Amino acid sequence: MNGSRILIIEDDPTLLRGLSDTFTARGCQVLAAADGEAGLKLALSAQPDLVLLDIMLPNVNGYEICRAMREHSLDTPVIMLTAKDQEQDVVLGLNLGADDYVVKPFRRQELLARVNALLRRRNAVRQSVCRFGPYQLDLEAHRLFRDGREVELTAREFRLLDYFARNSGRASPATIS
Repeated sequence: MNGSRILIIEDDPTLLRGLSDTFTARGCQVLAAADGEAGLKLALSAQPDLVLLDIMLPNVNGYEICRAMREHSLDTPVIMLTAKDQEQDVVLGLNLGADDYVVKPFRRQELLARVNALLRRRNAVRQSVCRFGPYQLDLEAHRLFRDGREVELTAREFRLLDYFARNSGRASPATIS
């Protein structure tokens, strides 16, 4: 969890502050939005590692945010965190692309465990897929995508991108054959 970017979209200021403090104390970078419109903009632009999403939000509701994220091919894990506890609400949230659904009031340690589980799975996938800007480099399939469209690469171009992706943030001399 340490170092992860968590986006919290929640209109209750007390809960938003409590969640922000909880994740900040665990070494996460927290992004926050108190309404759906601002939350959707952050979800689409900030590339968070995980989104905690209330459903009943001003301007744009959580269902619409989740739907928009999936329509933009964002595979960011989403946990809906809401007071809506009816079966049809849970089913709708999951069918729109949420990865988990937690009903308020919730137990903090359980929420942290759910967040950890989703981040572990995301990090396992991340080892084979690198994202930078609008690009997604699939290291196993040797394919590059920009905004969901494949970009043709030569073998050498792929090896260069592969090298840079695997060595991001490192300055070391190496040969690329």
